[in-house]
Amino acid sequence: MKKIQAVYGAPRGHWVGDGFPVRSLFTYDRLGAEHISPFLMLDHAGPYTFKPAKRPRGVGQHPHRGFETVTLVYEGELEHRDSTGSGGKIGEGDVQWMTAGAGIIHEEYHSRAFTERGGKLEMVQLWVNLPARDKDTPAAYQTLLDADIPSVPLDDEAGRVRVVAGSYLGHEGPASTFTPINMWDVRLASGRHATLPVPEDHTTLLVVLGGTVQVNGETMVRDEAVVSFERRGEELHLEANNDAKLLLLSGEPIEEPVVGHGPFVMNSVEEIHQAFADFQRGKYGALND
Repeated sequence: MKKIQAVYGAPRGHWVGDGFPVRSLFTYDRLGAEHISPFLMLDHAGPYTFKPAKRPRGVGQHPHRGFETVTLVYEGELEHRDSTGSGGKIGEGDVQWMTAGAGIIHEEYHSRAFTERGGKLEMVQLWVNLPARDKDTPAAYQTLLDADIPSVPLDDEAGRVRVVAGSYLGHEGPASTFTPINMWDVRLASGRHATLPVPEDHTTLLVVLGGTVQVNGETMVRDEAVVSFERRGEELHLEANNDAKLLLLSGEPIEEPVVGHGPFVMNSVEEIHQAFADFQRGKYGALND
């Protein structure tokens, strides 16, 4: 059993652009990059109900470099465009996995249909670090539709595990990753329990987005909290007091320096300066109108 290392509550929320009211459930500068590697940050947006509008809300053009952004939609609908020429619409259950790599510019807005009808929006955005050898990889984009993400039932009708990345009991997620990572979208029914297998030596984080769960029979964790575990051990046990919405993240740590500034995450201050200089020189491309 992986022992609990710490439980973190969420700070106050803030807005990202005019479309995403978020709480940053963990960040590398708050918890220490060495404790959560290969993960860097997780924002939980919503749930928030938007009124119908004429102009799409969201975040305009901005750059990233040196890591990947992963957006999982629970409710609502988003549209994405970036400087690789990629783009698309994602809705309930869908995921976009964007590799910033050597540099990208992108924008994210509510879809036009969602804007016009209004409704509830809930999503998470995860930042995943890239190792030094891959920080200059060409920027890329993966659309992972709900229909392509394996949904594996838990025993005794306890719930299910959707495998976005990595593997669960032989079921492989569709995401292509640069280092070994598991990203599981977990639902656990009220009064039910489950034991989840997690690789030895992986950094492991359990994000409780909704509901209340007892972890390893000892600690009660409520929504908007993150549980970190020791790397030793190969499983964790969960029991839901009420219907729970969970995100299980595990990954092989990247044992390298992490230096970040705004939208760039590199390995040194000098590389951060270079990232800004490359952006200012237009090396990240541009979005087509």
